[in-house]
Amino acid sequence: MAEIHQVPNIVFNDGHLIPSIGLGTFQIRGNQGVGQILSALQAGYRLIDTSTNYDSEGAVGEAIPRSEIFVTSKLPGKYHHYADALKMIQESIFRMGIDYFDLYLIHWPNPKRGLYLEAWQALIQARKEGLVRSIGVSNFTAEHLDKIISETKVTPAVNQIEVHPYWVQSEMLAVNKKRGILTEAWSPLGRGSKELSEPLISTLANKYHKNAGQIILRWHHQRGILPIPKSSSVFHQRENLAIFDFALSDQEVQQINQLTRSDGRVDNQDPNSYEEFD
Repeated sequence: MAEIHQVPNIVFNDGHLIPSIGLGTFQIRGNQGVGQILSALQAGYRLIDTSTNYDSEGAVGEAIPRSEIFVTSKLPGKYHHYADALKMIQESIFRMGIDYFDLYLIHWPNPKRGLYLEAWQALIQARKEGLVRSIGVSNFTAEHLDKIISETKVTPAVNQIEVHPYWVQSEMLAVNKKRGILTEAWSPLGRGSKELSEPLISTLANKYHKNAGQIILRWHHQRGILPIPKSSSVFHQRENLAIFDFALSDQEVQQINQLTRSDGRVDNQDPNSYEEFD
């Protein structure tokens, strides 16, 4: 029988609990996607991260036993108007066959349109109506965070941002921590194999008898980050959960931090200018 890994929980600033690692579902869809999500649940995943723009909400809804799984989805950029946002949250709930989301995020701020405050107000209302339990944002900078907090007096539970060894994001981690916001990492392993092949990562993998991905995910965990790795492989899904039985030294965490690059973003998506699917 496959080993089931136990994943510790993290407490949000609103008091709700979230598992400390999750499964990303970008490009996981259809019947094959349902099977991949089911294998992840069997391995021990209890946090599934999806989005309307991933086109995977249906597969997630088909696969999950609702009472046992923490479900996150995200608001697309084209639905930032207040009424549109509320309707889209309802639509996503219908698509997934669930009663509510555990966590719902604004996917990108889309600052050129300047509607993210309106979208945030809609998420606050959705929480009041019981459509979502916790609300947060994704790819928000300090400026974006401070605007929605000052205008609404409601602080996001989460800010999901791009973090990996080539894009360490120390400044944004500090921004989130100062405001009591949990940092989640999308693309936590980077994209492609370059970061997994870094000599430092390989050396640490040999030292701890782990693989490169496990070293990077453990690095996230020790920095107070909740990583959301995407994996369609049953083997990798199980391996990605096996990060709670060892610890890197503080020096090793700092050494990985030094791998950051000024051009480290995987797709050069700057939240100050990037417009989601514009």
